[in-house]
Amino acid sequence: MNKTAHDIVQLARAKDRWTSLDFFETIFEGFQEFHGDRLFGDDEAVVGGVAKLAGKPVTVIGIQKGRDLQENIRRNFGSPHPEGYRKALRLMKQAEKFNRPVVTLINTAGAYCGIGAEERGEGEAIARNLLEMSDLKVPIISIIIGEGGSGGALALALADEVWMLEQTIYAVLSPEGFASILWKDGSRAAEAAELMKVAAGELLELDVIDRVIPETFNGEPLSKEKVARMMQKALIEKLTELCQKPTDELIEQRYQRFRKY
Repeated sequence: MNKTAHDIVQLARAKDRWTSLDFFETIFEGFQEFHGDRLFGDDEAVVGGVAKLAGKPVTVIGIQKGRDLQENIRRNFGSPHPEGYRKALRLMKQAEKFNRPVVTLINTAGAYCGIGAEERGEGEAIARNLLEMSDLKVPIISIIIGEGGSGGALALALADEVWMLEQTIYAVLSPEGFASILWKDGSRAAEAAELMKVAAGELLELDVIDRVIPETFNGEPLSKEKVARMMQKALIEKLTELCQKPTDELIEQRYQRFRKY
């Protein structure tokens, strides 16, 4: 039975989905987490550091939702503050300095929209990430592992390749927000999801993303470990390819990838 876009939205938001840290521990070796943006504080909605993939160092950054209510409160339900995006940028510039490729994992409904976040420059932090990532001199691969919501997701997804897990979503705003704006009725979110083309298969057809990582086979769910192994294999192959490209060519192709929209 084919799943509707609304079904995919619910699966993308499921509480038992693996988090960024779960994937870090399974796909990479020796993950060492770094903290703080060196400007204000440490936003626990964004996690990142250095690890090894096939014996080679990489910088990994992820938006982290909690595994339970208490952790979700601590991690702000995966909605980063500006210091989270600035921490991510600090790690990306460090990766550029030491010639390490960057892998980002994304699962957020969007950036945090509180007064404090706005006072500390949420919009500027997101815009700065987009600007710096567009010219970063090392390969970047971004993977949507749950929700990819609005600029809060795009701030870590201006990459050479953007991938999605099969049962995830990537959109300019939530279906509830879309329905509220278009029809003044948030209860029509299921209808909105069908119109918005938020699912991985639809976005692959539109060339918004470059690859879909399967989460099912013949309609049956694959184990999370199997999905992680497929991600690992694909990352090794693609990063090996991207690392061989001259820097000028890498940046130009990244520019053209987003310019064609």
